[in-house]
Amino acid sequence: MRAWDRMRAYTWFRPGLGIKRWLVLIAVGGAVAGLGLSLLAARAVGWPGVVPGWGAVLVLAVGGAAIVAGLVGVNRVLLAPFARGDASVIDVLYRHRQRERGPKVVAIGGGHGLATLLRGLKAHTSNITAIVTVADDGGSSGRLRRALGVLPPGDFRNCIAALADDEALTTQLFQYRFPATSESAGVDGHTVGNLFITAMADVTGSFERAVVESSKVLAIQGQVLPSTLESVTLVGDLRAESVGVSRVAGESHITHAAGSIERVMLEPDDVRAYPGAVRAILDADLIVAGPGSLYTSVLPNLLVREIARAIAASRAVRVYVCNVATQKGETDGYAVGDHVAALERHVGGELFPIVLANANFDRAGRLPPDVEMVKPDPARAGYVLHALDLVDPLHPWRHDGKKLAHALIRLLEQERA
Repeated sequence: MRAWDRMRAYTWFRPGLGIKRWLVLIAVGGAVAGLGLSLLAARAVGWPGVVPGWGAVLVLAVGGAAIVAGLVGVNRVLLAPFARGDASVIDVLYRHRQRERGPKVVAIGGGHGLATLLRGLKAHTSNITAIVTVADDGGSSGRLRRALGVLPPGDFRNCIAALADDEALTTQLFQYRFPATSESAGVDGHTVGNLFITAMADVTGSFERAVVESSKVLAIQGQVLPSTLESVTLVGDLRAESVGVSRVAGESHITHAAGSIERVMLEPDDVRAYPGAVRAILDADLIVAGPGSLYTSVLPNLLVREIARAIAASRAVRVYVCNVATQKGETDGYAVGDHVAALERHVGGELFPIVLANANFDRAGRLPPDVEMVKPDPARAGYVLHALDLVDPLHPWRHDGKKLAHALIRLLEQERA
């Protein structure tokens, strides 16, 4: 054994670990059990000795019990750090194993909709891959992108926080946004997570490595990948009565420009997909597009040609999750059929043959101004539609993550059957 290996072995006996007592108990139990076996062997060869047969069996049983108790103690000490709150170690271990055996799910999109889905999915499986758009150019992400030339970190931050094993203080810190005050000039409007990922990209030398290392900090279940590592700009063709069709560049400008969106595209339009994202798609059991902004979160990923080709070639169950409510400046007046028609115009109609939509409209009166519920449109449906109660009761313009994840897992099971 090398010196370094011997040194590492000695660390198991450091004071305070609470493991030495159990190791000693195992050693004593082994010695007692060995004595019991020796006494039984002696009687078997005709050396009865001073201990009757039942006594030898008792000695062996005591030694075995000590070994079992020691092993249980060692396992409790080693697994205790992974148990949180009132959950027992065995419950934590069982849930962990169940999630490890869960389906391989790829979720495509961006924004708060994707984060909501991921929070729900992580209760069912740890084999999650979130594929995120890199076309964001607004807010904190846009400022960092323009100032430092990094890919926009905002959607990656949201997904990492959503997949965190324990969304407690560290995750809250990751999502903390500095207020816009005179004292916070320079960092106002930025989140700690955005700055952390940006700094990590500079330290590690690559954005993809920065996302991996940031994911380790929060011990996420799954992985978060970009659809492409190349810098892209989202461009939209908008139709307004006064000027006809005009072209607007920049994801943050498209939804604020006058007119309705007819088409969006990437510039440049021939960017290469991130290889890890393509592998995850081809290996998936379930591929989900949405929920999220149709033109500025979902479609920018699908417009990366290799991503769309991989989805078309995949044998996974492919589902488009339609938004619960319309989005001002983007999908005003849209029904489910209008969302699907927009997908067909951009990437064809066969990419997502199954559509999951909301069927609970009881809280439509609580929506913000200029927002309405998205309702199924059977007359235009050229797809398999599943309509279920997916609404968040507190925010009826959003999905409930638990309801949505449960519906998708059941849908996957039905399609497999």
